[in-house]
Amino acid sequence: MGTAVQPGASHGRRDAVGESLAIIRDSDTYVYTILRMKCIPVLLLCAATTFAADFTTGQAARLVIGQQTFTSQDSNSSDSVLGGASGLAYAADTLFVADSNRVGASPSNHRVLLFQNLSGMLPSPTDQLSYTSKCPACLGKATLVLGQPDFTTTTENLAATSNSLRLPTAVASDGVHLVVADTNHNRVLIWNRIPSSNNQPADVVIGQTTFTTSTVPGNTPNAKSMRGPQGVWIQNGKLYVADTQNNRVLIWNRIPASNGTAADVVLGQPDFTTFVEPDLTQQNNAATAKLLLNPVAVSSDGIRLYVTDLGYNRVLIYNSIPTTNGAAADVALGQPDMVSSIANYGYKTDPTDTTQKQTPVLCPVSNGTDTNSNPTYPSSCNATLNFPRFALAANNRLFIADGGNDRVLVYNTIPTQSGATADLIIGQIGGSVNQASDAADSLRTPMSMAWDGTNLYVSDAYNRRITVYSMGENTVPYAGVRNSASLDIVARGRVTLTGGIQAGDILKINIGGTTTTDSTGASTVTGGADYSYTVTKDDTLETIVTAEAALINAANSGGGDPNVYGTPDLATNDILLTSRKSGTDGNAITVTATVTAASGQTTASLAATASGATLSGGGDAASIAPGTIVSILGRNLSSQTAAADPNANSFPTKLGGTQVYFNGIPAPLQMVSPTQVNAQVPWELGDTTSINAYVRSESLDGSVIVTTPVAVTIVTANPGIYAQPNTVPSIGVVYHASSNATGIVSVDGTATAGNVATVTIEDRSYSYTVQSGDTLDSIRDALVALINADPKVTATPSGVFDRIQLKARVQGPEGNGIVYGASADSAATVIMTAIGTSLCCASVANTPVTPDNPASPGEMIYVYATGLGVPVLNEGNQDLIQTGSKFPAGGPVTSPASSVNSIAGGKTADVISATLMPGTVGVFQVLLHLNPDIPTDPFSQLTIAQDIYVSNIVTVPIVNPNPPAQ
Repeated sequence: MGTAVQPGASHGRRDAVGESLAIIRDSDTYVYTILRMKCIPVLLLCAATTFAADFTTGQAARLVIGQQTFTSQDSNSSDSVLGGASGLAYAADTLFVADSNRVGASPSNHRVLLFQNLSGMLPSPTDQLSYTSKCPACLGKATLVLGQPDFTTTTENLAATSNSLRLPTAVASDGVHLVVADTNHNRVLIWNRIPSSNNQPADVVIGQTTFTTSTVPGNTPNAKSMRGPQGVWIQNGKLYVADTQNNRVLIWNRIPASNGTAADVVLGQPDFTTFVEPDLTQQNNAATAKLLLNPVAVSSDGIRLYVTDLGYNRVLIYNSIPTTNGAAADVALGQPDMVSSIANYGYKTDPTDTTQKQTPVLCPVSNGTDTNSNPTYPSSCNATLNFPRFALAANNRLFIADGGNDRVLVYNTIPTQSGATADLIIGQIGGSVNQASDAADSLRTPMSMAWDGTNLYVSDAYNRRITVYSMGENTVPYAGVRNSASLDIVARGRVTLTGGIQAGDILKINIGGTTTTDSTGASTVTGGADYSYTVTKDDTLETIVTAEAALINAANSGGGDPNVYGTPDLATNDILLTSRKSGTDGNAITVTATVTAASGQTTASLAATASGATLSGGGDAASIAPGTIVSILGRNLSSQTAAADPNANSFPTKLGGTQVYFNGIPAPLQMVSPTQVNAQVPWELGDTTSINAYVRSESLDGSVIVTTPVAVTIVTANPGIYAQPNTVPSIGVVYHASSNATGIVSVDGTATAGNVATVTIEDRSYSYTVQSGDTLDSIRDALVALINADPKVTATPSGVFDRIQLKARVQGPEGNGIVYGASADSAATVIMTAIGTSLCCASVANTPVTPDNPASPGEMIYVYATGLGVPVLNEGNQDLIQTGSKFPAGGPVTSPASSVNSIAGGKTADVISATLMPGTVGVFQVLLHLNPDIPTDPFSQLTIAQDIYVSNIVTVPIVNPNPPAQ
C-alpha cells in the first residue's frame, strides 16, 4: 500500500488471483470503506457446473413448522405453535401431525393437526422469498384440529369417546382415510374420509370394541386388542399397526370398516395370543429374525415392509409383504445380524481379555489407540442405531429416525445386507458425533418422518418443531459461513532464541510430537517432525532464525511442514509459527524447542524457548454476530462474479443473479463469485442462537440452483479484524489515527460527592468537584469541558469506557512532549490515571501503518473489524442502523453492547472507541491507544476481544525509539 491515501483513490494489494482488499476513501466524509472483493472492471461470466441434487451430511433444515424461529421452543400451543410432536404423515397436499409423544417431551397436546393445502403454505426450494416476518423460513398454520375443540385447548382426554384423543403418537393417510394411533386409549381410530371440521368424530375404532372403552385383556392379547400402539401405516389398501406394548405388528388385509375388527396377520409373535411378560427382568431379550420388542413404527414402499424395532435397536426389512404369522425378516439395520440387539454396537470387547482390546463390529474405522497401543473404535457411526423411532422409504432412499442418537440416517439405496452403513446423516455432522441442540442443523430425538416428493419432514419432539429438509444441487460446507474479516482464526506460537554463538550447538524444533516424562523427570519427544540446525562460527541469532524458518517451510519437498508455516522475526529473534489448520484444531499442535551443546562442550551457548507447549489463539470464525459481513464459501455459488456499487447507499439483495437467505430473509450482498459470496447477516437476528443460510443462484440460461442450507451459530459478538489477503502472518489493515500528538486519561472508581478530580497540562490544572448524582460519565464530560479552554490541548470523551482523549492543538511533531497528568484528592473514590506522561506520536492521519511507516508505542491507531454485534441503541442512532444500509456520514459515535478489549504486542491496548464506520455496511472503526512500553517488533501481534470471543491475530509493525529496559 502507499503511504498516503488521496480522496477518491483506491489502494489495495492484489494477489495472483486478483483478490484485493480495497480501501476507498470518500472525498466528502474522509472515511474508508473496506470491501473484500474481486478486482473486476465488469461482470465476469463463469461457466455453470451442473450437480445432481442431494442431501448433505450435517445440512440444516430449509424450513421449520411449529415455531416462530428455529430456536424459539415456545410452549404456548396454537394453530402455528406445536408441542412435543411425534407422528407425521403426508397425503393429498396435507401434512398430518400427532402433537403428542411418549418420550416425555413437553407439552403433549393430545391432538392431531392437519396442515391442508401445504404446497400453498411452503415455498419450493428454488422460490424467491420476501422479508415478510422475522423468519420467512418459519411457516405453517394448521387448518384443522382433531381431539380438541380448538387450537388452544390441550386438555388430556381421560375418557374415551369417538372424538377424544389421549396421547396420539402416529398418523397415516392414503389421501382418503385418516388413521390415528390413540396410544393411551389403547386403540386406533379411522376416519373414512379426511376430516373437514374441528374435533370431528372418527368412524371406526379398532383395538377396542366400542368408542368408549380403552381396556386391555391382561397380558394375553388377541387379534382384536391393542396395548399402547405407536405406529400406523396404510399401503395398497392394507392397514399396518405397530402394537408396541404387545411386541408385535398387526396387519389388516383391508382397512377395517367396523369397530373391533380382528387383524389378519401378526408379526413379531408366533400367534395373536402369545403371552406378554410384564416384568422387564423376566422378558426374553434374545433377538431373532421373527421376534419384536416394543416396535414403534411400521411402514412400506409397496414392495417391502419396514419395522422399527425399538427394543432391539434395529430396523427390520421384510423383502416382501408378509402374509403369514411370525414371518422372519430378511435384513436388520443397526445390528450386524438377526440375533444382536446392542445399542450403538460399534465394537465389542472380550470380557476375559484384561486389556479390554476392542474388536470392531459395525464401526471398522479406528479412532485412535488405547494405552496398550491397540486400535480403538467409536461406539456410534453411520451403521449403528440407538432406540430408532421410524423408518421411511421414499424417493428410492431409506430414512431412519435414529432417536437415541438424535439424527436421521439416509441410505441412498434400500439396503440388502444387515449392518449396512448409511450414506448421509441429517442432524449431526458425522457418524460418531452427537451434539443435540435446537440449532437449525440439529435434532433432539427425532420421532417420525414424511415425504411430499420434494421435502423431508422430521418431527423434532424436544425442540417442539417440525424441520423440513430439501436437496440442493451444491453445498456450503459445515462452518462455511464465516466472519469475512477473520475467515480463519488460526493458532500461532513462537520460538525465541537468546544467548550466544557457539559453533556446533544444535537447535532442534519439533512440531506435532508427543512429550512423555519418565520417573526420573527426563522428557522424550516422539513423533512429529524435527527441524535441526547446527550453528556455525559465522552465525548470528538472525541467521539462525532465518535458517530454521526456512527448514520448516522447505520440508516435504518444498510443501512445508504439514502443521505450521515458519516466519523469521529478525527484530525479536523469533521463529513465528502459524497453524495451517483452521480454528481450534490448531491449538492442539505441539511445539518443543531444545538446544544440544556442541561436541566436547558441557553447555550450549544458544538458548531456545517455545511460547507454549502448543500453539494458541485458534478460534471460531463461524460463530456470527448480527450485522456481521460474512463470507459464504463453497462451489458453484454463483454463475457470475460481481460486486455491489460502492457509491450506492445500500447493498442489493440480488447481485449477479445470486441471493442469500438467512432464516428466509434476503441478505444484503457485498460481492458474489462462484466460490465466495459476501453478505450481511441482518441486525434483526439477535434474538435467536441459530439460523439457516443458503444461496440461490440464477444462471444465464434461466435455470436456478440452490445450496443445501447450513446452520449459522448466532452470538452477541465475535469480532474479526480485516487483514491484507494472503499474507502469512496476517498483516492487519491498520492506519495511523492522528496528525496531532495524543494522550489518554482514565476516569475510574466510583463517584462520591465532594471528591475532586484533576487533570494537569504542563503547569495548568483543571479540577472538578464531584456533585451529588454525578456518574463517571458526567465527571469525565465536566473535565473535558474544562480542558478545552487550554491553549495547547483539546479534549474529547472516548466512546468506550470513561476516558478522556487529549490532543495537541498543533499538528505534527511539535505537539509531542506536552506533559500531562491526572490525580484525585487522597480520600477520593474516583480514580484518575494518566496513561503516559506526555503527548506523543503525531503522525499523518489516515495513512497506513507499514514497515516503512510503523506505529509507535503510545500512538493512536485505527483497525477495521466486523462482527462486534448490535451497538447500544438510543434515540440518536436506532433509525440509522439498518440492515444493508451504510451508516451515514456524520452519524453519531456508537458503542458495542459487549465491551471491547485489545492486546497489542503482548500488552493491553486501550480501546478508545469502536464505532460503526460512516459510509460502510457492518464495518467498525476501532480506535486503539497502544501501550507506551511495547517493544520494537515488525510482527507485533494484535487482537480485539469481546466476552469469550477473541478475533483473529493480525500483525502490525511497531518501532519503539526508546525500548523499555529488559
